[in-house]
Amino acid sequence: MVKILLFGLLWWLTGSPFLAVLVLLALLYVLDRRFIGLTPSFVKPLRRFGTIRRLRQQILMNPNDIPAKHELARLLIERKRYKEAKEWLMPLQDALEHSAEFWDDLGACLSQLGETDAAEAAIGNALSINPRVKYGTPYLRLAGIYAKTNPEKAIAHLQSFRAIHSSSIEAYYKLAMLYAQLGRAEDAKQTLVECGTLYRALPRYKKRQERKWALLAFFKRLSS
Repeated sequence: MVKILLFGLLWWLTGSPFLAVLVLLALLYVLDRRFIGLTPSFVKPLRRFGTIRRLRQQILMNPNDIPAKHELARLLIERKRYKEAKEWLMPLQDALEHSAEFWDDLGACLSQLGETDAAEAAIGNALSINPRVKYGTPYLRLAGIYAKTNPEKAIAHLQSFRAIHSSSIEAYYKLAMLYAQLGRAEDAKQTLVECGTLYRALPRYKKRQERKWALLAFFKRLSS
């Protein structure tokens, strides 16, 4: 009802139903980005593209800039350019052998390329250096690798993740999806419920960051 009234007001102000629709969509997008975050950001990809270009230039000027190469590979992974990211990461293994974040990034890249054994080894290195790296998400990554081929191993990784008791609702939502893949409907449902419980306990600043995943968990719980 509110949307209809707002549309009518915008139509009256703009004199065009087409412009009214555009303005309404723009308002809804701004509100979602400000308070919820379900819609994708148009700004983030542009910033990422600019950062990638800057890093390429930086590496061209200084080929020994290891942090820049690692950051470039991480951004390429975000863009799903896994093959190129791997080409940047592989030569860094000796330089970053003590970095848990590096090994997890490499494992994430290799898993997307279907190199399961190498991905498991890389993620294993990350966890051996820091079992809590990235709030335990490497365990979820390992569980995702084996969810269809080796359910027992996937469950073991899920249990390792639960032992960390991460405060990330995004991670709990993904955990519920993995439970669903494994046919553990009750565990999936309970984990979705835990998403809501955890969200309500978060401080206000953290709720803004996790609201998207809390809503996804809520709607998933309603549809299951």
